[in-house]
Amino acid sequence: MTADHRSGDLADLLRWQDDGGTWVVLEHFADAVVISLLTCGGDEEMARLTSRDPVLLAYLHRRPSSADADPD
Repeated sequence: MTADHRSGDLADLLRWQDDGGTWVVLEHFADAVVISLLTCGGDEEMARLTSRDPVLLAYLHRRPSSADADPD
């Protein structure tokens, strides 16, 4: 997936990762998700992203953290 095709919360998450940050899903519900946005070393939470974006939810069903392989 290239930056040109990214939009919404998935774009924000992938931009965080592309800039060196890490992330992990804290809570994943059928219609919402809470993600911890971490420093590059993964040792400090910088922010949380809460989303109901169906594109992001589908992506996270296949990849629950930045440490997991990208499914795309």
